[in-house]
Amino acid sequence: MNAKTGRGCGVAKLFVISAPSGCGKTTLCRKLLDGDLGLARSLSATTRPPRAGEKDGVDYRFVSEKQFDGMIERDEFVEYEENFGQMYGTPKKPIEENLRKKRPVLLNIDVKGAMKVKEAYPENAVLIFLLPPSAEALRKRLRARMTDSHQTITGRLKIARKEMSYKDRYDYRVVNDTVENAYRKLKNIIVKEISETAQRAPCA
Repeated sequence: MNAKTGRGCGVAKLFVISAPSGCGKTTLCRKLLDGDLGLARSLSATTRPPRAGEKDGVDYRFVSEKQFDGMIERDEFVEYEENFGQMYGTPKKPIEENLRKKRPVLLNIDVKGAMKVKEAYPENAVLIFLLPPSAEALRKRLRARMTDSHQTITGRLKIARKEMSYKDRYDYRVVNDTVENAYRKLKNIIVKEISETAQRAPCA
């Protein structure tokens, strides 16, 4: 395996990271993408408006409801879901292109989307669930963000409990007690999976 590009000669991996809102998933995914693992990013499309500091084509592909519906009609998504009244979807084309190039891909999606990716790409998908240290820690993190109303936070915590019920269906579970520790564990998982794949299927 090429340590700089992350490319092996076997089946390229799709690393799917899911977590309840407020677990630090976005921060950790950015660190993984900025590292030396050679991961390609799967950029989700969404109908929700950008939050402060978010940029189209960097954080998400921001589209209108009409555009999103057109993408569904053209079968352009691996998976799509509605969350808090907004649509989110994983475009199929970039994933297929990276798989052909044998380049590992990082996906930041929810639990339902993760199950659909696993169904669509059973040989490629590696599911990683990110956990908060405790329910109280998650509640404090959501409040500290100061981007959601009390009602929205309550809703996110309710959804978090449902999402946590999926954790045993994931290949790995990582507790985000600190960003440094969680990043190290995630990186070790990814390096291990890429290395094992290359060893099982050596270059011709």
